[in-house]
Amino acid sequence: MTASAVEEELLDELRDLVMLHARAQGLDPGHCRRLLRTIGTTAGFGTGSWAGVWCQEGDCLAERGQYLEACRHYALGRFPYADGPGRTRAQEKCVETFDHWRTEQRGIDRLSVDLPHGTVHCWTAGLSPSSPKPLLLVMGGIVSVKEQWGPLLAAAPALGMAVVVTEMPGVGENTLPYDEDSPAMVSAVLDAVADRADVGRTHAVALSFGGHLTLRRALTDHRIRGVATVGAPLGPFFLDREWQRQVPGTTVATLARLTGTGRGEVLESLRERALTVAELRSLDMSVAYVASLRDEIVPLADVALLRRHVRCSEALVLDDVHGAPAHLDRVRPYLLGRVLAMAGANPLRRAAFGAAHALARAKLALRGTR
Repeated sequence: MTASAVEEELLDELRDLVMLHARAQGLDPGHCRRLLRTIGTTAGFGTGSWAGVWCQEGDCLAERGQYLEACRHYALGRFPYADGPGRTRAQEKCVETFDHWRTEQRGIDRLSVDLPHGTVHCWTAGLSPSSPKPLLLVMGGIVSVKEQWGPLLAAAPALGMAVVVTEMPGVGENTLPYDEDSPAMVSAVLDAVADRADVGRTHAVALSFGGHLTLRRALTDHRIRGVATVGAPLGPFFLDREWQRQVPGTTVATLARLTGTGRGEVLESLRERALTVAELRSLDMSVAYVASLRDEIVPLADVALLRRHVRCSEALVLDDVHGAPAHLDRVRPYLLGRVLAMAGANPLRRAAFGAAHALARAKLALRGTR
C-alpha cells in the first residue's frame, strides 16, 4: 500500500470516529461533514490539514465570543491526541476558550491535583465546605477531554450533587502515565475535594476506558457507590486476541500513545488489566451499562460478563456502534437518571435536573447560532 493510500485510509477512519465526538458535543453533523471534506492530510497545521481546518473554524468562533463553540472545534482538532504542533495548539486553545466560557458562568472552577508522576486537572461545580454534597465524578475515555462536559457543569445547581469532571491519564491536560497504577488517580481526586464534597457518597459517569479505570478503583475505594458507563472494556476486550485483530487502528494507536508501548504490542501488554470474575463479584455497588450491538471496539461479551457477575447491575443495549452516537438523546438521560437514582435523588429532583440540563444545552446551542 502506498503512503498516500495509507494516509487516506487513516483519514477515513478518523472521519468516522470523530463524528461520535462531534455529536456528543452538540455540533451539527452537516457542518462537521463539510469541514471534513476540506481536510486532505492528518499531519501538519497548514491549509487542508486536520488540525488546521478545525482550529481555523475555532479561531473564527472565538473572535466572535462564541467560546464554547470554539472549544468544541478545538477539541476535534486535537483528536485523537496531541501528537505535534498543530494538535498541541488545538489542545491548548480548547482549554483556553473553555476557561473564557466558564468565567461567564457561575460556580465553575478549576482544580489541579499534583501527584508524584504528573498532574490531574479538573473542572468543578457545586463544591462547598459549609454544605458538602454527594459527589458526581465524570470522566470520558481515551480520546475525550473534560471540556466536553460544559452543559453538565452549567446545570449542576439543579443536580443536588457536587460535580468534578476530569480526564484519563495521558488525555488532554492529564500528564499522568496510563499504567497499572492509574486507578489510584480517582482516589487522589476524591481526597482533593473531601473537604468540600461528601466523597463517601461518590457516583460516577465514566465512559469507555474511563469506566474500566473507575470500576477497577471501586474494588478498593468503597467511597465509589455507583458507576454508569457506556462501552467499558471489562475482560474480553483485554483477553480475546481474535477480537483484538479488528479493533480500529486509531484506538490501537491511541492506547499505544498513552501507555508508551509499540502498536504491535500494546493490546498484549494490557492483558493484566482485565477484571476477573472474582473481582466483578466483589463489587458491592450499582453499575449501569450502555452497550452497542455493533460496537467495533468493545465486544458484547464484556456487558454479558457484567450482567452475570455484578449483583447490582443493569444494561441498556442499543443497535449502534461504540458510544451509541445515534442514540445520545436516550443515553444521556439514562446515564444521569441512573446516577441520580443510585444517589437516592427523588423523582422530582431527577425531573428537575433533566429539565435544567436540557435547558442549559438549549441555551448554549442557541448562543452558538448567533
